[in-house]
Amino acid sequence: MIRAVLFDATGTLIHLRESVGTTYAQLAHRYGVEIPAARLDAAFTRVFRRMPPMAFPGVASGHIPERERHWWRALVMATFEEADATQRFTDFDRCFDQLFDHYAEPAAWELAPDIHETLAKLRQRGVRTGIVSNFDYRLPRILDAFGLTPLLDVVLLSADVGAAKPDPRIFAAAVERLGVEASEAVYVGDDADDDIAGARAAGLRGIDVTSLPTLRAVVGLVDS
Repeated sequence: MIRAVLFDATGTLIHLRESVGTTYAQLAHRYGVEIPAARLDAAFTRVFRRMPPMAFPGVASGHIPERERHWWRALVMATFEEADATQRFTDFDRCFDQLFDHYAEPAAWELAPDIHETLAKLRQRGVRTGIVSNFDYRLPRILDAFGLTPLLDVVLLSADVGAAKPDPRIFAAAVERLGVEASEAVYVGDDADDDIAGARAAGLRGIDVTSLPTLRAVVGLVDS
């Protein structure tokens, strides 16, 4: 019996309106850096995979936003250096500030189709819903802007737990907060390692969102 359905955030419920490389290239141009978007996209992917988890065990909650921001600054700087180490910004800090603020705004994102309907139908059936994400403190603001917050019973970030996907602890913390057993929960995501393998290692049923015709298909799993 499925009593809870949890979702990944980026790449599953919300998607970037344009590629990271496109946004980075446009803003960098204002500060004297000319790098093609495709090269920045490739560099970002490589650097992102090398970054340590965005989780800070033992750090007081009041200091976590600062740590998350520093994490992203290191990633952005490394992305530009990897794409073209010869280029120099006229003001990298100001460019980073604008990039960071850009991704805090709902205008940078778009919702997956049918998500409001899907969440509403799950809750109508008595199924608890939530998000487990490795994103940062900007996510709740984005979710609220899209009207998703009232449809979610829990939004759990890696920094909240001190562990990031695919660490089983973040999934275990989510099902505990929802008051269900791991075997009663489904996790829907788009990353084979962080989402699907991580959820299954924690005892949840992991489902690749790309295997579903639409998100509404999740409701069918509950009804079956």
